[in-house]
Amino acid sequence: MQSAPRVDPLPPASRELLREAVEFLTLRHAEERLGDPARRIAAVRAEIAETGTYRHTTAELVHGARVAWRNANRCIGRLYWRSLTVRDRRDVRDPQDVADASADHLREATRGGRIRALITVFAPDAPGRPGPRIWNEQLLRYAGYDRPGGRVTGDPRNAGLTALARRLGWPGGPGTPFDVLPLLIQAAGDRPRWFALPPDAVLEVELAHPEYTWWRALGLRWHAVPALSNMCLEIGGICYPAAPFNGWYMGTEIGARNLADADRYDLLPLVADHLGLDTRTDRSLWKDRALVELNRSVLYSFDRAGVTVTDHHTESQRFLTHLGREERKGRKVGAEWSWIVPPISASATPVFHRTYEEVERHPAYVHHPEARARAAGHPGDTLV
Repeated sequence: MQSAPRVDPLPPASRELLREAVEFLTLRHAEERLGDPARRIAAVRAEIAETGTYRHTTAELVHGARVAWRNANRCIGRLYWRSLTVRDRRDVRDPQDVADASADHLREATRGGRIRALITVFAPDAPGRPGPRIWNEQLLRYAGYDRPGGRVTGDPRNAGLTALARRLGWPGGPGTPFDVLPLLIQAAGDRPRWFALPPDAVLEVELAHPEYTWWRALGLRWHAVPALSNMCLEIGGICYPAAPFNGWYMGTEIGARNLADADRYDLLPLVADHLGLDTRTDRSLWKDRALVELNRSVLYSFDRAGVTVTDHHTESQRFLTHLGREERKGRKVGAEWSWIVPPISASATPVFHRTYEEVERHPAYVHHPEARARAAGHPGDTLV
């Protein structure tokens, strides 16, 4: 008599979670030469059957966070993915504790200017118990105050989140173009709360210029640490919705995008005016010349302040080194051309003269649509 086929007792969602867990555990055991993962997989399967989820070991969390960086198609700085330091704060859910640990993250990442790659991982989503959410796009961002006539004082990108913070009770800063936004943090089932960052957690660099003494009077500055905070770290089917992480700045991120984009600080006309350039026609290349000087200012100022920053020529070479290392290990590197190629002097860098394929792999840092909406100050169904 033929026996009945074995029925998998796991519900569909748990089966998918187990599939992703098996994929990750198999990858880690192979890459770190840990031998057969069967025993660990069996333990994870039993944990999922009992609780609907599972908990990574600290070593698994570290490997997953680092490989997620290695898999980031939009990041040019992946050569140092193995150097990422992981702070395990998975026991932290309360918004005040998340805010305090986020400030500690900035202090530990900054180290007086010697920026290091760092991630802090807070509590994950679990069945019936979502983890905390950080609404800010980055731990450090500048406010954008809407003014009459459609003008914005500060960073227009953050105008929505600034308005939301004000509705939640933040009194606002002094009203300068570079007021540090508070953190907006949400626990499961609650409205977001705002938390001002302590001054000792915020390192900023005042921008000067190697030639023009009038440059300092422009009053420009930028923060030292680019700590992304609204992306979900996904490892083996587990989502860590609050996992702020940072590397260090490439100068063009500040000088060619944050300060120069027309929908951000839009400083090219101001710089061109001070340089005495002919702005009546684009054929004078006034935008190009102002852009170069703005980027010179960023690199010069960060170097003078002793704060880690890289330039687009150096980082392009490093990315090709990363490609070579990964290819020798038999790993295909995914990349998004429009993010890898620098926003200035593109054809003068080696990353311009080749094509790339976007390869989606996990573990990964993922931008969920609802997280993007929160960062823009759109609360959805959240009561504010």
